Amino acid sequence: MDRRKEELEKKRQKLAELRRAREERRALLESQSTQSSSTTTTTSNTGRDRKAIDDLVALVLGERPSTPNAATQNGSDRGSDAGSDFSNSRPTSANFGYSSPGTPVSTLSMLSTSSQAAQAAPVYVAELTESQAFIADIPPLEHVVYSKEIQTTDGSLEAPEISEEEIRKQIMEEFELKEKIKMAQLEEEIKRAEQEKHEEIRELTEEEAKKIQKTQEFAEFVDISSKLVERALNEKYDFMKDYTLGIDVESDENSGKHVKFVCEFWDEKWCKNRSVTDVNWSLKYPELVVSSYNKNPLAPNEPDGVALVWNEHLLDRPEFVFHSQSDVLSVMFSKFHPNYIIGGTYSGQIVLWDTRAKSLPVLKTPLSAGGHTHPVYSIEMVGTQNAHNLISASTDGFVCSWQLDMLAQPQDYLELLHPAHNKTDEVSVTCMGFPDNETTAFWAGTEEGNVYQANRYDRAGSKAGINQYDTYRGHHGMVTGLNFHPLHGPVDFSDLYLTSSVDWTVKLWRAKSISKTSTQAAAIQPLYSFEHADDYVYDVKWSPSHPALFGTVDGTGQFDLWNLNADTEEPFVSTQVGSGKALNKIAWDKEGKKTAIGSSDGHVYVYDIGEMATPKPEDWSLLQKNISEMISNQENPAGK
Repeated sequence: MDRRKEELEKKRQKLAELRRAREERRALLESQSTQSSSTTTTTSNTGRDRKAIDDLVALVLGERPSTPNAATQNGSDRGSDAGSDFSNSRPTSANFGYSSPGTPVSTLSMLSTSSQAAQAAPVYVAELTESQAFIADIPPLEHVVYSKEIQTTDGSLEAPEISEEEIRKQIMEEFELKEKIKMAQLEEEIKRAEQEKHEEIRELTEEEAKKIQKTQEFAEFVDISSKLVERALNEKYDFMKDYTLGIDVESDENSGKHVKFVCEFWDEKWCKNRSVTDVNWSLKYPELVVSSYNKNPLAPNEPDGVALVWNEHLLDRPEFVFHSQSDVLSVMFSKFHPNYIIGGTYSGQIVLWDTRAKSLPVLKTPLSAGGHTHPVYSIEMVGTQNAHNLISASTDGFVCSWQLDMLAQPQDYLELLHPAHNKTDEVSVTCMGFPDNETTAFWAGTEEGNVYQANRYDRAGSKAGINQYDTYRGHHGMVTGLNFHPLHGPVDFSDLYLTSSVDWTVKLWRAKSISKTSTQAAAIQPLYSFEHADDYVYDVKWSPSHPALFGTVDGTGQFDLWNLNADTEEPFVSTQVGSGKALNKIAWDKEGKKTAIGSSDGHVYVYDIGEMATPKPEDWSLLQKNISEMISNQENPAGK
């Protein structure tokens, strides 16, 4: 900045000098113009004499006079030839000052003749004009030259004029000023808060409070907030547990053979006078369980069918409540859409609920001949994430394939017919199951007690529909449950499946290979029959983690766990559930650690299986050995 100021000051001084020089030149020109005007008169008089002298000199030298009159006059005296002689001739030394050789010419006579000629010649006066010259003062272009040296002015690196103490003092003053401003703002906020405390808070009137309570926003806020609080309060973690003691409360010798009761789900409004028709665990959220219910005959104004989503951390009420116009007989979480819940109803409709929407279905199948017109007791989802279908079976003998985004009409429509069926050709399907590695072939349990193998499409060696030759005959009553062994572990047991029936038995079957179908009618017998129950056996499910473990529920409220590697005559663990009412459905969670059991009095019970759910490395080989013995006993019944 200092250097720039110095450059500007130098430029100002230079401009002042240029202005002063221009003023001096202008004054000089004005003085010269006044002098020239005063001498014009004198120069005009002397000009005449000078002109005459010049003409005289020209005559002496023999040149043409400067005035045309003198030339014509001389021409008249000397003739025309004289004019031509003097036109281009220059005087010689012989006639310079002499008229003829040897005859001198007097100077006086020459002056007299010249004066006479001058008096006779006309006089011309020169006209003078004034002109003023303007001088443009244009400064020269400054030639800037840069050097690589440090371009700093002298003294720029010198110590500042302000001392260190003064700088410190200024900083301290600024800091104190900021602190004072901050303290003043805090005092103002404190005063404002005290004033607000002292101000009387206006209470809402009863009408205003009721109006707010009736709004949808208030109801949703209370519902969501109370759910969050209840989840936190239901946390059963032992905060007072002492890890230094090293004592395990459940370390008794019989703890491995006991199931532990976890919780019970029941709601006064939605579960009273209803029965649980199906239960299912969420694969995405392991704490969620969905249960379906039939109609409450004492509440005609409530929806006929209900599906409730329960949370293990929210015990007193359901997480979601979904309605249906008909009794919901089967329900499941979608395997590939964690927000979708699918239900099969008594009217034959397939309904789809979304946890992000309201309680009514977002999609449902029409009540027409294009879909089911009889109760749907069984639904299954087969396929992969990118290509999957919902398969539903009803008691009218129809099996439909649906896409979840288009329930207006089924993608495939298959009617199960068997000519040997009693009275009618239709097969009334009550349950069905798909092996884990199969999407087209399935097995269906029927009302008369038989199990049939069927194909969704035509394939090599078999046509779409029921296999007319192979009949799995063993039950003497309606088949209530059918479940295939999950495909996991080092040994493949996916061809084994279990069935339960109202004939008080559970039977183990080995599915015949699809590629080796019979060419004539054949009755296939079960590998083993479990006949421990004293009432209807309503459902049976394999454990998803242990190869030899499965669970059953019956009409006496008994929950039995069977281990084929331990005992086939008696259940491994038998538990009385609830108040002794009939148990309709059982479902294992994804890890195989817990089971959800639906009761006919509307309760859903959750049990922890404990150590029994963890298999040992030798369990697969041991089960393989036991199954081989069962197969050999079936093939050679005489040697049994």
